[in-house]
Amino acid sequence: MVYVAGIDIGSAFSKAVVIAKSEIISYHIIPSGGNYKLTAEEVAGEALTKAKLSFEDIDYTVATGYGASNVSFSNQVVTDISCQGRGIFYLFPSARTVIDIGGQFTKVFKVDERGRVTAFLLSEKCAAGSGRFLQVIARVLQIDLEDIGELSLKSQSRVDFNTGCAVFAESEAISRIAEGASKEDILAGLHRTLAAKIQTMVERLGIEPDCALVGGGAKDIGLVKSIREGLGRSLLVPEEPQIVAALGAALLAEEKAASIEVCH
Repeated sequence: MVYVAGIDIGSAFSKAVVIAKSEIISYHIIPSGGNYKLTAEEVAGEALTKAKLSFEDIDYTVATGYGASNVSFSNQVVTDISCQGRGIFYLFPSARTVIDIGGQFTKVFKVDERGRVTAFLLSEKCAAGSGRFLQVIARVLQIDLEDIGELSLKSQSRVDFNTGCAVFAESEAISRIAEGASKEDILAGLHRTLAAKIQTMVERLGIEPDCALVGGGAKDIGLVKSIREGLGRSLLVPEEPQIVAALGAALLAEEKAASIEVCH
């Protein structure tokens, strides 16, 4: 049996996926922390433990993401956009437009019928265009990040924000709390603000169905709802939206391992 791994070291979270015969055997996700080298070893080690394998059992490893160069045990580094294209094609072959809401940036890209990325846009550096926006507001509202989605769905009267800037939105959120606005209504308003920024990116690139949503932001059901309503179309969301790039890296590793085997 040929086992391969894909490692995605993102700015906020790191993921590892182990596959064999193009089937996911195991995966693991942890916060990236400050030492990417140790994080890579830890996330891979946990995924291997789940698969009841060791590092010696892995035939080929592809690394991707913000800290890919720190994965000391990888055989190859591939861009995250290529890995995401490959991963989304595996999960949703019909997807042609993909929205990836990461911890630092949001990417919107198009893929062709073979899973190759043909065009993409990256959000500006402002945190309001990424999952970082939600992290900032979660801290202000003193709630857990994973609770944001459910809470926002309980909104009765959404608070509309006057700014798309994360710094000013933070100040505005504090002011709205002082005025008596509920956390639910504030969150619903912030989701609308972030969704509007993403919608603008999608429209600039030109949306083609089907449209998939991935990344940590895709775990926020309130944000997913806001994006869906803004775009006026349904969205394909993976069961685990954070591992798409790592999965794509593993699939590319499998192809490489197979080509090496043929050469030998």
